[in-house]
Amino acid sequence: MYELNALLREYDRARAYTDDLWRDLTPDEVTWRPHEDSSAIGWHLGHQAHVAHFMIRNLTAAEPSPDPELDGLMDSANPEKFRGALPTVERLTAFRDTVAERVHARIGDIVAGRVGAPGQLTVVGSQLLLALINHEYQHDQWISEVRADALGHPLPPDPTADRLTRVDGYLVLNPYDGDDMAGRH
Repeated sequence: MYELNALLREYDRARAYTDDLWRDLTPDEVTWRPHEDSSAIGWHLGHQAHVAHFMIRNLTAAEPSPDPELDGLMDSANPEKFRGALPTVERLTAFRDTVAERVHARIGDIVAGRVGAPGQLTVVGSQLLLALINHEYQHDQWISEVRADALGHPLPPDPTADRLTRVDGYLVLNPYDGDDMAGRH
């Protein structure tokens, strides 16, 4: 199993790949929706951060949302047809960056033992980071599809890391021995 600092590096790698998928797009491309029953790239960007903050907040350290107005919009319980009124790319970027800083701060507190139950939170933190990394990659797949198929932009190369593979077409950081995923690659 990965240690927390290694997982933070993988979280940063996943976020960097997300940035490779959208940073060269225009604001109109980031907020454009192929149709009413799909989400814009910008929604996926905000949703990735929203989930990261929600999980960190609820599993490791209660704290307020960095942008409460975005919470309802970026929740996947919000039907796709209501995901159209997105904030600016600058606001989405600030939200993503703030959440990433908070993820690093909370996991850093766990690593340094500045929490009430450092052993227990180390276990929680490792599973939490693994889920956040794979959630980031899950939405990267959908961002990739809009980028390439609908907008006609080439895709950047996949990131590379030990145990990073594709499963059912999605990038996945698999913490287990490759034999555990036999036949699924």
